[in-house]
Amino acid sequence: MPDVSFSGLVVVCVIAFVVPLALGMLPRIPVPAVVLEIVCGIVVGPSMLGWVRVDVVIQVLAVIGLALLLFLAGLEVDPGRLRGRSVRLAGYGFVVSLAIALALGAALHLLGQVRSPLFIAILLSATSLGLVVPVLKDAGMIASGFGQLVVAGATIADFAAVILLSLFFGGSSGALGAKLVLLGSFLALLAAIGLAVAGASRSNRLTEALRHLQDTTAQIRVRGAVLLLIGFVAIAERFGLETILGAFVAGVILRLIDRDEMLTHPTFRTKLEAIGYGFFVPVFFIASGLRFDVQALFSGTSTLVRVPVFLVALLAVRGLPALLYRREIGSARGTVAAGLLQATSLPFIVAATGIGIQLGEVSPGTGAALIAAGLLSVVLFPPVSLSLLRGRSLPLPMASRSESLQE
Repeated sequence: MPDVSFSGLVVVCVIAFVVPLALGMLPRIPVPAVVLEIVCGIVVGPSMLGWVRVDVVIQVLAVIGLALLLFLAGLEVDPGRLRGRSVRLAGYGFVVSLAIALALGAALHLLGQVRSPLFIAILLSATSLGLVVPVLKDAGMIASGFGQLVVAGATIADFAAVILLSLFFGGSSGALGAKLVLLGSFLALLAAIGLAVAGASRSNRLTEALRHLQDTTAQIRVRGAVLLLIGFVAIAERFGLETILGAFVAGVILRLIDRDEMLTHPTFRTKLEAIGYGFFVPVFFIASGLRFDVQALFSGTSTLVRVPVFLVALLAVRGLPALLYRREIGSARGTVAAGLLQATSLPFIVAATGIGIQLGEVSPGTGAALIAAGLLSVVLFPPVSLSLLRGRSLPLPMASRSESLQE
């Protein structure tokens, strides 16, 4: 057995267990578990108490956790919602977001606050789909026209941000045209694999074998999903693209080809979430806290000032485009709620900041300020949005009204 220590992982597992348990026992504390996981990682990490460092075991598990987080986010992408007026509005909103982000990135670069305006623009343009969906579910709005619009906006923002990050800051070097060819080839290959898997799933013999093995110790569907995830991540790496793109697309493709889960395997996705959110994903967030450079954040007044600046930038980049939804939503409160939800971002910021620091596009101080701003967005924006949504019926878009009447 390799000479590795598990003492640090024990502390990480204690945090992963205690944080949601404490929040469950104290439901009045409106703080998402992911925030406390990162904060606890900061406290026990090298920047403060120094009890735990990111060793080989934690590092490997954290990488798998990031891949599973993006994979599960891809599973949240419902192609049925990405159609009609909602997706067009969400698409226009992202174009506006990117324009605002590029302008803010350029301004911050001119002021000497950031190194790469393009990298900052891409980072600010994302929305955390994995955090927005639970908020909408808690508010009972996920199936409404309002919910569909916000989910479509978050989906497009997440997908586009991952694509843009891989395209402009992927591991491969070369001209933009060459990278576009690589990206196109990568997506074409993944589409071909998806079609092959979908075609194979129509085989009655294979379907019967899967059904027989899915709830045995083989857990064959879970193993297949893990194979799809790791395979797509490996393919992305071979193409010189960011591995998070492979993980996200793997989730999207599984969602596309796995249509009858409620009929033949209703617990399949619950099992995947149990693996991800039960172990690997918390390790990623706690490890992100362990890596958080508190000294860099407090190294100077200018670095601390960047935290509220980045928070306002998030709100401007993803919140202001929600004004395009005003007529569709039909109320100012709903428009503000949509803007706040779209401005909620943390997992992508954490992942992209790590990549940016490795590439030299982001300084440690700027990275710490960005993560701090992301933490504040998760703490502040969803509760305010929920308070606007709670107890108030928002009008549905016309298309959603007709669909609801048909149902």
